[in-house]
Amino acid sequence: MNALRSWLFRLVFYAGSVPIVLVVPIVALFGQRAMVPYAHLWSGYHRWAARALLGVRTRFEGELPAGPVLYAAKHEAMYETVELQPLLRGPAVVLKRELWNIPFWGWATRVYGAIPVDRDASAAALRQLVRDAKVAREAGRSVIVYPEGTRVPHGEAPPLRSGFAGLYKALGYPVVPIALDSGRLGLRAGTVTPGEVTMRLGAPIPPGLPRREIEARVHAAINALNARDASAGEA
Repeated sequence: MNALRSWLFRLVFYAGSVPIVLVVPIVALFGQRAMVPYAHLWSGYHRWAARALLGVRTRFEGELPAGPVLYAAKHEAMYETVELQPLLRGPAVVLKRELWNIPFWGWATRVYGAIPVDRDASAAALRQLVRDAKVAREAGRSVIVYPEGTRVPHGEAPPLRSGFAGLYKALGYPVVPIALDSGRLGLRAGTVTPGEVTMRLGAPIPPGLPRREIEARVHAAINALNARDASAGEA
């Protein structure tokens, strides 16, 4: 039954996304003020499909900060990349540069205010990341990054990518870590188990900390739900 529900979700969500995506270039002509709420409309469609067809709901824990921050989130599935944008009021998002090369879609992400990052993490790529981050800072906009760099199975905790520390320093924002457990339900895999995804905002971490300290604190905070699940398993 779960496999059937998962295939039905893919069919309905992706088929329904086609007309939404086709309209994106037109919406993008009206700039970021139009693009952000339109993207969140797509997020709402995703949320409906996940609830109705997969039986997956989101529990959002914590309070949103009053000013701009750097959100650092765990990444276990596509689920959180779609769900977090409206929940966090549309922060600029750090994306793989490859996504910018998709016709029309790449242009739309630029209008939305996405910040591209190269996988090679070269010195030139990191300098460009810092320049793009400063544009978001000048606009007074929050930024979200997935500092482990890629989706990982639930329970794994790879080290943070080198670009995170540069982004933290360039923005001068407090960091709000986000722990989540979407991978626990199989949202990264083929068959999804109904249940609840927890997205937990941690306490803000101040700007200006040494690299080793900020990376250690963020790494521990975004993996907090992994530790919880491990403790539950031992019990």
